[in-house]
Amino acid sequence: MDHLATGSEDLRITFADAQVQPRTVMTSPEWSGIEAHGRRYSPFTMNVECDKPWHTLSGRQHLYLDHAWMLELGEGLPAYRPPLRYTAIFGDQGARDGSGRKELTLQYLTPHSKWSIHSEYQDNLHMLTLFRGGGMLWVSVEDAADLDIADGDWVESYNRNGVIALRATVSHRIPQGTCLLYHAKDRNLQVPLTEMHGRRGGTDNSLTRIVMKPTHFIGGYAQLSFGFNYYGPTGSQRDEVTVLRKREAKVVYE
Repeated sequence: MDHLATGSEDLRITFADAQVQPRTVMTSPEWSGIEAHGRRYSPFTMNVECDKPWHTLSGRQHLYLDHAWMLELGEGLPAYRPPLRYTAIFGDQGARDGSGRKELTLQYLTPHSKWSIHSEYQDNLHMLTLFRGGGMLWVSVEDAADLDIADGDWVESYNRNGVIALRATVSHRIPQGTCLLYHAKDRNLQVPLTEMHGRRGGTDNSLTRIVMKPTHFIGGYAQLSFGFNYYGPTGSQRDEVTVLRKREAKVVYE
């Protein structure tokens, strides 16, 4: 694999360089993709092009996991799991204020951030232009119409975990009954006081609740072994739900 380092022997990256923008370095043999200028990144190219074994018990691609815990929980093969019934488990979802305003309870999804790079570089002009300079909650056309929300309107989304104040992105790509907030970025921009509590709005993960999945505690079994940022007791926070309503009060910053 020495060819992967060709051309990088004299590469130097200073702290000042990293402050300007992310910098690429040589491809790591531990990674599955090949980082190189002039080609698009694609996963598992190391395995295909360099004959590197997959990090599995057999060294090959496989879907079946014969670990006793996986079999006991019915996950020996990939299987669909519906969202948890949070209302049945935890009771009422919100801190409803009794105002009688129209609200909707939606499934809350938190995909990885589109407009930041490992939570950084959000404050440059290019990134600010892409995500409109602040947090955006994506909602369906149908749910937005039901709550009289137009694209760019201020909304508040809350549940028993917290409340966030941000703008709405109305999109036909979002299914009815679901809202979506791109995650994993700092909320230092456009975070006003909330209408509900009068305090500064929460961060992107204010509405999520980490629920550990037992199969993520498996260790010492090929790819089912702890690796920081790769495999371990991560959360299943995308089972969450939230209550959405249009903001009526004036947007105020502190």
